[in-house]
Order: sequence, then C-alpha cells, then structure tokens
Amino acid sequence: MNALFIVTAFIFGFVVKQIGLPPLVGFLAAGFALNLFGVEASPTLHHLSEIGIILLLFSIGLKVKIKRLLEPQIWGSASLHMILIVVFFGAVIYGLSLAGLSFFGDLSLLSSLVIAFALSFSSTVFAVKILEEKGEMSSKHGRLAIGILIIQDMFAVIFITLSSGKIPSPLALGLILALFFLRKPLMAILDKSGHGELLVLLSCILPIAGATAFEYVGLKPDLGALILGMLLAGHPKTDELAKAMFGFKDMFLVGFFLTIGMADLPTLEMGWTALLLVGLVPIKGILFFLILTRFSLRARTSLLTAFNLTNYSEFGLIIGALGVSQGWIGKEWLVILAVALSISMMTASPAVSLSNRFYRRWNLLLKRFETPKRLPGDDIVDIGAASVAVYGMGRIGTGAYDSLRQRYGRQVIGIDSDEERVSDHLSQGRKVIHADAADDDFWQRGMTAPQQIKLGLLTMSHAANIAVAKKISTLPHGAKLAAIVQYPDEIEPLKQAGVDLVLDIYAEAGAGFSDHICQILGQGKTI
Repeated sequence: MNALFIVTAFIFGFVVKQIGLPPLVGFLAAGFALNLFGVEASPTLHHLSEIGIILLLFSIGLKVKIKRLLEPQIWGSASLHMILIVVFFGAVIYGLSLAGLSFFGDLSLLSSLVIAFALSFSSTVFAVKILEEKGEMSSKHGRLAIGILIIQDMFAVIFITLSSGKIPSPLALGLILALFFLRKPLMAILDKSGHGELLVLLSCILPIAGATAFEYVGLKPDLGALILGMLLAGHPKTDELAKAMFGFKDMFLVGFFLTIGMADLPTLEMGWTALLLVGLVPIKGILFFLILTRFSLRARTSLLTAFNLTNYSEFGLIIGALGVSQGWIGKEWLVILAVALSISMMTASPAVSLSNRFYRRWNLLLKRFETPKRLPGDDIVDIGAASVAVYGMGRIGTGAYDSLRQRYGRQVIGIDSDEERVSDHLSQGRKVIHADAADDDFWQRGMTAPQQIKLGLLTMSHAANIAVAKKISTLPHGAKLAAIVQYPDEIEPLKQAGVDLVLDIYAEAGAGFSDHICQILGQGKTI
C-alpha cells in the first residue's frame, strides 16, 4: 500500500468521521476518487486486502463456538432467507431480462439466478467493522448477525467448490481432521507465547498458515482462517490474541475497501443498473426482520440484526467472478456488482447508525410482529432488591462487583449481554443477569423497578457506556453514575451523557496500586 493510497484513505476517512459516519464509508469513497483519476489498485494492495479478510475471518472464528451456529435462529434464518432471496431476486431479474431492459436483456434464467445468489449475501467485513465501532460484537444482535454471516460464508464455499469443478485434494479431509488433533498443541503454544511480540507474530502466523494449508488442498483460504479461529475459541487468551492482531487487521482492511472502490470505472448505464440493484436491498432487510421474528426473537433484536445485514457482500464479487469464468454472466456484471456493493455499504452505514432511533419511533408497530414465545434472555428481568448495578461484567466490572459486594452484600447486581459470561459468573456465585443495558426495551420490560438503582457503574465499551448513560439520565429517579475510560478525550462525552464521575482506568489503577502497597507495608506520609 503506497503513500498515495494511505494518505487518500486517511483524508476521506477523517472527513467522513467528522460528520458522524464510520470511516469505512470514507475508504470506499477514496477508492472511487482514486478510480476517477485513473489510479489502479496495485497487486500489493490486492494482496494486503486478501490478508485483511483472512485476519478478519480468523478473529471472527475466535469469538464463535460451533454449538451457536446450530441454533435454529441462526442456521434456519440464514438458510430460509437465502432461498427466498434467490427465488425472488431471480424472478425480478429474469423479468427485467424478458423486458429487454439494459444489461438484463441477454440474461437467461440460470444467469438471473446466479446474480440473485451473488446478491443474497451480506457483507461480513461491513458488519464486523460496524459492530466493533459501536461496541456491540458481544450483544445478542451482534452475535446473531455474525452467526448468520458465517452460515452464508459456508454456503458460498460449498457453491464455489461445486461450481468451479475443482475437486478438493484427498488431503482436504485429512487436513480438517488433523486440525482437531493440533488444537491442544496450538493452545499450548498460545499459552507459552507470553504477552508481547511473540503473541503479535502468532496472531498473524496462525490465520495465514490456516489459509495457506486450505488453499494447498483445494479449499478456500478464508475458510481455513475461520475454522482455525473457531478451534481456538474459548481459550483464555483468545481476546488477547484478537487484540494483538487488531491493528494489522484494520490496516489491511483499508486496502480491501479501497480495492472495492477501484474495481473498475463503470459507464453511466452500468451505474444506473447498479442503482436498480441497490433498490432491492431494503427487501433483504425486511425479509430478515420477518424471518427472525418468526424464530421468536424480539422486534428490536430482529431489527438491529436486519440493519447490519442489509447490504451486499464481497462474496457476491467472488460469485460474480466465478459466473464470468464459467460463462454464465458477462464480465460487465462484475463491474455492476462491485458498484452495487459499494453503494449498498455507503448507504447502509448511516442507516445502521439510525437503527435505534428508528426502533424508538416505530416500536409499537414493530412489536406486532413478535411471537408470544420468548427466548432465554428476552424474558422479564427481576433485579430483586438490588440498589447498585454494574453494567458490563468483564474483568474491570467483575473486580468492581466483588469489591462492592463486600460493602453492600446482596444489594449489588451485575448486568451483561454475553450469555456465556453470565453463566460463568452465576456458577461462581455472583448475582448477574443476562440483558443488554443498551436495549431500550430493557428499561421498559426488564427492570421491574429501575428507580430503585441508586448507583450504577459503567464498565462497557465507550459507545455502550454513553448509550446506557443517556437512557438512565431520562429515568424519573436516575441513579448516580460512574464510568471508566481509556482515553482522556472520552471523559467529556460521558459527562454530557449524564455520568457524574468519570475515571481514567490507568490513572486509577496506578493510584489504587500505590495506596494498596502503602497499606500493606504500613507506610504513612513519610518514609
């Protein structure tokens, strides 16, 4: 990635961030701008973008357990949605071909279905980036969206393998079996890699090695990174491993967004055709919402999941490229799909940022689509006699909870959106409930008496802390709030959101450490 690409990406990303949109929208716009001035993506940029996707899928795998993919609301909704979209979009596109409209005129029924299949995928890169920026990766709708995307990715791998005519090497099955036997040795290496540069190197070696091995036996490289990540999921150091590769992943993914915008320079007619396809995108979101509510998910969970999946996918380009190579569609369709993908991402970003506001305005209408049955985590939450709440039960929240528990006893309650984390806390005797405090419905259906909470500690991501603080500040008898931050520029936004006391986590850790040592050693003001 040369200096021109980096500088252009930064300028566009910076400008877009200042108006409240995710930087990835700016990266896409940067790609279009470079394309407009005749700048072509170099082989190095393409290579780096491929590495970015490999690192991304590996990081997703670290957060996913196979048993979650087997939940009906994940595999069932993903499968049903894809079937319905392919049938409906295929019929629309074939109808346009019969009408002789523009580039649709030469499409056969098979060609129409291939394009519809390419359009049925949602972008993994987009969803993960948005969820990470909003601090919602561990939320219920975040986990649901990621699970659906993984199922979609698996469908893509199966289709590519069968359609390309490339039979995987007989070594493929042996490789997959070998990975399960390698799980313990890999975990042992992870344990002994420490916390410094060795861990950083390992975070890059593992996904690239997995991708290379899968490519060697005739399987899709991305799948190798994903499966290897899933095998390591649950290890105590997976979060640290993901953080070690975070900077590399984001840097390389900038290259991916640039290459999307620089794919090719479309003609005006191609642009109008792409806009026509983008007009079908809302149907994907509406269908996701309807299907997810049929699986007994609440309207808000279904809506936020649908918003994250209402776009076209980079996998659509792969399917399109395969269609061109097999002679099913003309090469002009690869450009059209690339433009449609870019526009869908650019329009989806602001839409996702408005999703909560949309739900608050239309929640009465949306709730009519809910089923009477409730899934675990969606039922009424009873906080008992609690008067102190810790929002976010990670390491910091757990430490705060244990300290408060010694002082206030059973009046302390923990609240976390991660189901497995809640289960671990319950097994250790802590009073923790599974709920998303950033959920508007939580304050309406969940807290049986929100006004009884007198003190709240916010220990989640910065974005989640602000969201929860704003909700609590609107309650008739809002609690006193305290929050932690990692960076000084996060203090003022939290205070504006209604937080009474904001503490720098590193400064407080240093002060607490020194006070604790002085108490143990019995030292006063003088030594």
